[in-house]
Amino acid sequence: MAKPQEKVSFGQRLKQIGMVFRFTAKQDRWFAPLAFAAVVIPLALTVVAFFVWGWLWIPLGILVTLLSLLIVLNLRSNRAMMNAAEGQPGAAAQIIENMRGDWRVTPAVSSTTQMDMVHLVIGRSGVILLAEGNPQRVRSLLGQEKRRLAKVIGSAPLYDYVIGQEEGELPVRKLRMTLMRLPRKLGRRDINALDKRLKALSARPQLPKGAIPKNMRPPKGAFRQARGR
Repeated sequence: MAKPQEKVSFGQRLKQIGMVFRFTAKQDRWFAPLAFAAVVIPLALTVVAFFVWGWLWIPLGILVTLLSLLIVLNLRSNRAMMNAAEGQPGAAAQIIENMRGDWRVTPAVSSTTQMDMVHLVIGRSGVILLAEGNPQRVRSLLGQEKRRLAKVIGSAPLYDYVIGQEEGELPVRKLRMTLMRLPRKLGRRDINALDKRLKALSARPQLPKGAIPKNMRPPKGAFRQARGR
């Protein structure tokens, strides 16, 4: 279940907007000119409307100015955040966690010591695997996860993407739109049932691979004594 959102005061909201302004201006060189135009053009039209039709257009002009500025801020800040997230480990999972809607994300459900990782996402579209890291290594991880999940997801759709800039890979800046365009085939009950099955699958203990550590090996002659009884 989603946690209830904490109420944010007006002062905190203004502080957050200021932080977004500074971040976007630092990352995007076009933000400042576009923000300037979004303020100046509506105000200029408001002044003209004031002299032609009267003071009633002033409140409307101010609202249009603020709306224009917020639209520019939203578009350019999203672009700046996508560009900053490019190549950052775990960026794909963080983007989906901040998306609207019922998206249930398990970051790094499979990973390597070289920062290759596969994220598990459950949503209205089905089950989605997102791989970040070296393309050859993460494709191997993807194959392992697909075989593991096929045992429990039933007829639910399964999608997989490799995040990157090369041919056949999905750029992180297109991730949000790509997932939003997927067909929605699952209802809330289907998502809950699928989430429980996948959590149960992840909770199963797995035997360690490789040689058994010396401190876990049975004493010498234990097997011969067991057979002699």
